[in-house]
Amino acid sequence: MHGFSSHTFSFWNEKGERFWMKWHFKTNQGIKCLTNEEAATASPFGAQQDLVDAIDRGEFPSWTAKVQIMTLDQAKEYRVNPFDLTKIWPQADFPLIEVGKLELNRNVDNYFAETEQACFAPSNLVPGIGVSPDKMLQGRLLAYQDAHRYRVGANANQLPVNAPKCPVNHYQRDGAMAGMRPAHDNMNIQGSSVNYYPNDQINKGAPVSNPSVEEPPMPILENAWVKRYGISDDEDHYSQAGDLYRLMSEFQKNQLTTTIAEGLVHASESVQQRMLEQFKKADLDYSARVGSAMGTLRQKA
Repeated sequence: MHGFSSHTFSFWNEKGERFWMKWHFKTNQGIKCLTNEEAATASPFGAQQDLVDAIDRGEFPSWTAKVQIMTLDQAKEYRVNPFDLTKIWPQADFPLIEVGKLELNRNVDNYFAETEQACFAPSNLVPGIGVSPDKMLQGRLLAYQDAHRYRVGANANQLPVNAPKCPVNHYQRDGAMAGMRPAHDNMNIQGSSVNYYPNDQINKGAPVSNPSVEEPPMPILENAWVKRYGISDDEDHYSQAGDLYRLMSEFQKNQLTTTIAEGLVHASESVQQRMLEQFKKADLDYSARVGSAMGTLRQKA
C-alpha cells in the first residue's frame, strides 16, 4: 500500500524561505488488498508475517519517497485549507516530486529493544524541516513525545533504537536511564555546568543558541490563516470523498461499501440513516450501495 504524511510539514532553506509540503511514499511492490472473506481465513499474523518472511528472503520492500510543494502565496489563496488533515492536495495542482527511496532491509534482532521501545514522534525534526499550522499536528508535537516519556522513560531518546546514528550532543542529563548512550556519542556534554539557556556560564561550556539552525518565523497571524481556517459551517467536507469514490473500480466500490455495511448494520436505525445521508453528500451511488448491502445482510441474518 501507499503511505502518506497526511499532515502538512514545511521545508525551509538557508535563506529563511519556507515552503509547505506533504510526504508521499509510493509502493514499489504494487497494491494488493484482502477481502473480508480472505482475511477471515488468512494467517492471524497476516501482513506482518508476509513482511518478515520477505525481508528474510532478501526481497526487500521499498517505497519511492515523493513530496508535494506549496508556496506561502499559494496557500493564502488555495480553495481548501492546506493544513486540514482530512484534505488532500490534488496532484494536478501540486505534482509529486521524487526525492528518495525508503527500503526495509533488516528484521529486528531483539523485538523488545528494537520494536517495543521504538519511539516515533513528529517533533523529531532536523534543520530544514519544520511543521505547519495543522491543528492535529500541533497537538501531536507534544502528545507523542509525552507518551514516550511515560511509556518508556524520560530518556527514551538515548536508547540505541531511538538515538541518532550520527554523533549528536545535547544537554539532557536528568531522569531514569540518563547516560545510556551509544559508543560514538558524547551525549552529556555540559558536565556540571547548567543545562539551560539563557545563562551566565557560557564561558564554562553552558548552552548557547545557534542562530544558523533557527527555523524561520511561522507566518500565521501575518496572513490571517488562523481566522480564515477556523470552524465554518459552509466548509466542504464531501467533494474530495466523492472524488475518491468515483475513481474506484467497481470491485473497489463494492468492497468498500460492503465493509462499511457489515459494521453499520449493527447500529441503531437513527445512526444508519444519518450515515447514509453523509455518504449521499459525497456521492449518491455511495449511499445507495451501502444501503443495498445492509439490506442484503439483513436478509441473511
